[in-house]
Amino acid sequence: MRLITEVASAAGIHEEHLELYGKYKSKLSPSLWDELKHKQDGKLVLVTAMNPTPAGEGKTLTTIGLSQALNAAGVRTVAALREPSLGPTLGMKGGATGGGKAQIVPADEINLHFTGDIHAVTSAHNLLSAMIDNHLFQGNLLGLDPQCIVWKRVMDMNDRSLRSIVTGLGDGNGTVRESGFQITTASEIMAVLCLCDGLADLKKRLSRILVGYDQSGQPITAKDIGAVEAMTALLKEAVKPNLVQTLEGTPVIVHGGPFANIAHGCSSVIGTRYALKLGDVVVTEAGFGADLGAEKFMDIKCRQAGLTPAAAVLVVTVKSLKYNGGVRKDELHQTNQAALLSGISNMERHIENLGKFGVPVLVALNHFEGDAHSEINDVLEACRRLGVPAAVSRVWAEGGAGGLELAMELKKLLEQGEGRPAAFAPLYEDNLDIPAKIKKIVTEIYRGAEVVFSPAAKRSLAMIEKLGLHQLQVCMAKTPYSFSDQPRLLGAPEGFTMGVRDITLSLGAGFAVVITGNIVTMPGLPAQPAAEGIQVDLDGVINGLE
Repeated sequence: MRLITEVASAAGIHEEHLELYGKYKSKLSPSLWDELKHKQDGKLVLVTAMNPTPAGEGKTLTTIGLSQALNAAGVRTVAALREPSLGPTLGMKGGATGGGKAQIVPADEINLHFTGDIHAVTSAHNLLSAMIDNHLFQGNLLGLDPQCIVWKRVMDMNDRSLRSIVTGLGDGNGTVRESGFQITTASEIMAVLCLCDGLADLKKRLSRILVGYDQSGQPITAKDIGAVEAMTALLKEAVKPNLVQTLEGTPVIVHGGPFANIAHGCSSVIGTRYALKLGDVVVTEAGFGADLGAEKFMDIKCRQAGLTPAAAVLVVTVKSLKYNGGVRKDELHQTNQAALLSGISNMERHIENLGKFGVPVLVALNHFEGDAHSEINDVLEACRRLGVPAAVSRVWAEGGAGGLELAMELKKLLEQGEGRPAAFAPLYEDNLDIPAKIKKIVTEIYRGAEVVFSPAAKRSLAMIEKLGLHQLQVCMAKTPYSFSDQPRLLGAPEGFTMGVRDITLSLGAGFAVVITGNIVTMPGLPAQPAAEGIQVDLDGVINGLE
């Protein structure tokens, strides 16, 4: 690893703008923005993927490797990524810093506590929770209805036993009421942190956070509770983006970490804006498949921040295509052309959907050892048939050198768009009501036939109409494994019915969270958590954090 001061210097950042966290990590000071804000933006490239499978697609890996390859090809490139959450890191997925020769470092520190941003979000969220309960205990001057409090607590760990809890038990411990925990990455404060453009905007958004309703049904906010300034104090360092590097020294801004299946799934607006001033090209990612992460990137992040993506890279793998064609996980190493060709429908659907946003698409075929040449050729031929450029990526094994073909295809795609007016547009218009926005996503992105709202969802829609909040964007909380709300419905299903279980309001973030199927905002640990495989030697070196 190079010293972070050296990485920053090569990126044009003077040391006076760094707030160092040791030798290899740094916060970027707001003073840097004052120096950069008048520079022209680079081109923004989104890396997304087909629906995730147990075989893994390598979206973060591809983002890192592609940024290395572009720099190797002479294109000044910065990557912008999300921060890993302890829940999946110690649960099902393991670390989220890439792999092989396409990693960001120091990986163990980034995967664990990093610079404390997620902990700060946890603290700010739970401060508001504590102040709500204290308000009830101290006389409840606002008339807050204990049965209509919507603000829960959070922690940065998968723990299904905390999804539903009862608080206030025992003499003198406050109002007894039902509540629960979410994972920190699902917190509205995480979304607010990632969508704000600075401290002033952060405060405005925090003040709008809905905590519940009074006895007459009027909304009560964090501002009403008096928590905004103290929450801001806890978040004032977290709002600053973090600078790290890849194994090849490419600068990477890692900031914010909302999940894409239960939140909006994108790294921070602030981090992206810094990156756009520092690089001629910025490679960023959005979580899970394009039906979730990319849709929210386009419809929420880009809309709110005024960003215009220049291209999208869709990551696919031979194994994942076969999985979507019906092959079991333990048989994916076997050549199966029929299943591959069937599973290509999933890739085709994502390509079509990305085109609806007016963004040119490049397919990155992430190469795994053992992929058959015939199957690789089948995927490339399908892309030719669709008129979409594609390249095989070998960044895990070869680093930037293994992504040069992909980098050159992207460079060509970006050059083709130079001088043309931007064709990008979000999927739906702000002036549509919430049900119409939901239906637009379900029918045009997921390809469902209709949407059915539960009684709870209908009550939420009535409250949204009463409060005049139709201008909110929509953040779909849905299984990542299928276009539908049914995880096992693979490939490219059509004509299904999407069930909406409830709708919650994130007024600070500016969207309504639409909860579908069996999705939960507090995941559980798997039968064999990744935590079981972690070891620390007597020198403090961590092994098994992958």
